[in-house]
Amino acid sequence: MKIVILKYNAGNTQSVIFALQRVGIDAILSDEPEILATADKIIFPGVGEASTAMQYLKSKNLDKLIPNFSQPVLGICLGMQLLGEYSEENNTKALGIFPTKVKKFPLVEGFKVPHIGWNNIEISDNILLKGIENQAFVYYVHSYYMEKSEFTIATTDYILPFSAAIQKNNFFATQFHPEKSADVGEKILYNFLNEI
Repeated sequence: MKIVILKYNAGNTQSVIFALQRVGIDAILSDEPEILATADKIIFPGVGEASTAMQYLKSKNLDKLIPNFSQPVLGICLGMQLLGEYSEENNTKALGIFPTKVKKFPLVEGFKVPHIGWNNIEISDNILLKGIENQAFVYYVHSYYMEKSEFTIATTDYILPFSAAIQKNNFFATQFHPEKSADVGEKILYNFLNEI
C-alpha cells in the first residue's frame, strides 16, 4: 500500500511519519503530482498558517489537484481547515471541498487561545472512528476552528461546539492531532489505513 504525506511547507510531517511507522507503515513525503496521483491513500497534515500554506499549494498547482483526488484523504489540523471554503486566518480562500468556514475562537474569559491540550470528542457512527469510545480524549493545538455542518462526524466543545472530525465522500479530516493522541489517535490512523 502506497501512503503519501502531502508536503506543503507546513510543520508536523515528521511526527506523522513516526506515528505511521508505529502502525507499520512507511510513508512517502511528496508534493509531486505524479506521486500523489498514484497513492493508495493521502494524508494532508499541517501546523502553520492558512494563507502561506495555500500559496504553496497554488505554486505547485496542488490547489487544483487535491479536490479531484479519488483515493481516501485524511486532513489533520491545518490540513482539515484548508479543505473548507474559507478561513478567517489572513482572509484565506481555501480548497472548497467542504462548504464550511474556519473561524477564530472568540476571546472568552477563562479560556485560552490557542486551544492546546487534551479534550474529549463526541462521536457519531463513522468508519474513521470505529472502536473509539464516545468522549475519548484527543490532543489539540489550534486557534481556529471549523464550524459544525452536516459533514461533522465528531464535535468538541471549547468556548463553543466545533467540528472535531469531518467526512465528505473520500475526504476525512480531524482538527485534533491523531499522531499526538496516544492510543485513540493510533486507532484512528489504523482505521484510515486499514478500514477505509
